[in-house]
Amino acid sequence: MTSTTPATETVVVVAVFTAAPGKLDALRSALVEAIPGVHAEAGCELYAIHDAPDDQIYMLEKWTSVDLLDAHGHGPAVARLQELTAGLTVAPPQVLRMTPIPAGTAEQGLL
Repeated sequence: MTSTTPATETVVVVAVFTAAPGKLDALRSALVEAIPGVHAEAGCELYAIHDAPDDQIYMLEKWTSVDLLDAHGHGPAVARLQELTAGLTVAPPQVLRMTPIPAGTAEQGLL
């Protein structure tokens, strides 16, 4: 069974960055520097980073639509992020797009 996400539906993204050996602090700093440019983009509701085990940083994102997320992916803020993180990771980030499933209260059941 195949499904597609409507272009107007909220989308949540988790991106996992794995730092190259000895580069975790530099990767963290690069991501912090890149975030204000993303926060200024249309459709960005959440774009936050979190430390995780094994020299990983998780980025949690929420976008008002797939179209605006796609525009972000091809825009100058992502180009800047890629420039800042070049050589700081062991591989490109792993990116997972998800569609929220409302459950429970609106405050606790949705990102």
